[in-house]
Amino acid sequence: MRRTAAKLADGREIIYFDDTPDAPPRTAVDTRDLPESQPHSEVRRDPLTGEWVAMAAHRQTRTYKPPADLCPLCPTAPGKPTEIPESSYDVAVFENRFPSLAEHVPDVPSTVDGMPMVHRAAGRGRCEVVCFTSDHNTSFGELTPHRVRTVVDVWADRTEAFAEVPGVAQVFPFENRGEEIGVTLHHPHGQIYGYPFVTPKTERMLSVAGEYFAEHGTHVMGDVLAAERAAGTRIIAEGEHWTAFVPAAARWPVEVHVVPHRQVPDLPALTDAERDDFAHLYLRVLHMMDALYDRPLPYIAAWHQAPVRTGRDLSWLHLEVFSVLRTKDKLKYLAGSESGMGVWINDVTPEQIAERLRGS
Repeated sequence: MRRTAAKLADGREIIYFDDTPDAPPRTAVDTRDLPESQPHSEVRRDPLTGEWVAMAAHRQTRTYKPPADLCPLCPTAPGKPTEIPESSYDVAVFENRFPSLAEHVPDVPSTVDGMPMVHRAAGRGRCEVVCFTSDHNTSFGELTPHRVRTVVDVWADRTEAFAEVPGVAQVFPFENRGEEIGVTLHHPHGQIYGYPFVTPKTERMLSVAGEYFAEHGTHVMGDVLAAERAAGTRIIAEGEHWTAFVPAAARWPVEVHVVPHRQVPDLPALTDAERDDFAHLYLRVLHMMDALYDRPLPYIAAWHQAPVRTGRDLSWLHLEVFSVLRTKDKLKYLAGSESGMGVWINDVTPEQIAERLRGS
C-alpha cells in the first residue's frame, strides 16, 4: 500500500492510500478558493452525570444531501472540484471540513457562566473522513476483501497517528450508513474521531471489565466469547481469528458484535492474518444484514478500542454493528425509556435476530 500526504486549499491534510499497483502519483492540486478552516468547538461537563458534551455550532452549515453529480467525496472532475483533488483514488482520508473536534480551536473560559460545577474546555481533538472507494454507487459490503483489508490498515494507521495528537484520549473509527441513521452524504465513507476524553461507554465497559477481572481473574469479553462459541445459538459467522455473534443482551433490533479470538487493545495490534480474516468475515456479516429485509440495511459500525493512555490491559478490541430498522419499513425509536432513563427495550430476542441473520 502506497501512502501519499498532501494539503487541501484551506490547509487541511489529505492522505491517499493506494492498493492498486498501477495507481498514478498523487500530485493534483486543490484549485478551490476556500477560506481557512476556523472551527469553534468546545466541550462541557454535565455536572449531574459527569459526562462531557461536545458543542460545534459551525457544523450547522455543513453539506446536506447534495445531488450525486455534486458529491464532495467523489474524485474531482473537470469543472467540478471536490474535497479530493485527484481524478481517481483507492482510499482517501482527509480532515473534516466541519469537524466536531479540531486541533486548533480557541481557548474558552474554564467554567460556564462562572458555575464551578460546570467545567468547560476547548474542543481539541481531530476528526477525519475516510472514503472507502471512489465509486459513488456502491457500499462497504460490496468492496473486495482486498479493499476491506486496505481500509483496516488505514484505520490502524490513523489510530496510531491520532494517538500522537496532543490531548487525544480515545480514537473512534466508525461508519454511518443510510438516511435513517442521519447520513447526509451517500458516498461510501466513514469517519474517525479523536476525543479529548474517554467516552462514557468506554469508561463503563472498563469499569465492568475491572470488576469482573478482580472477581474471576479473566477478561469478561474473553469469557463471553468462549461461552457464545460453545453455545452457538447466537453465532452468525466464524473465521480462524474472529467470531460474529448477536450479543445475549442486544439492545437494537439488529445488532452484531465482531470479536477477535485474541485479546488486543486496538487495531494497530492486529496481525496480518487477523486483518485478512476480518476482511472476509465482515463482508459475510454485511451481506447477511443486507439480505435480512432484501434492502440496503441502515447501520452504524462502531470500533471499540482501548483509550490511548489508560485501561489498555482491560480492553478487548471489537466491532459493534447495529441497525435502527426493526422491520423492512419500521424504525426503532429511542423513546421514553431509552432516551429518558437509558433502559433499552428490544422488540425481538437476540436468538430470533441471530436465526434471521443466519437464514438471510
